[in-house]
Amino acid sequence: MPLNRTFNKHYGLLALCLFIIEVCIALYVHDAIVRPYVGDVLVVILIYCFVKTFVDSPVLPTAIVVLVFAYVIEWLQYLQIVNWLGLQHNAIARTVIGTTFQWGDILAYTLGVIVVVAIEKVRK
Repeated sequence: MPLNRTFNKHYGLLALCLFIIEVCIALYVHDAIVRPYVGDVLVVILIYCFVKTFVDSPVLPTAIVVLVFAYVIEWLQYLQIVNWLGLQHNAIARTVIGTTFQWGDILAYTLGVIVVVAIEKVRK
């Protein structure tokens, strides 16, 4: 089943808004709930919207691919990928890639994808 490549303004605008929110969280929020958990829920929604901006694909397979991608990034954090790449002193790399594996992040990513699938189901 080939993927239809297209530009979806709706998802693009959502992705842009979520990206701005994520940057604001990263720069200005230093708490124990919003930055570590809400940010992780939102990041999988952001990635989903970004993919859907350019690819007209079914909801569930897209959501699963995004979730697997997030899990892989978290696993790479467990393996200390930032250090392997020699980026341990790069604040942007440490923020974007992350440096610490946490089971709470896995839960947050899963919750984010559940939110995506629920919203998409309600929309249709």
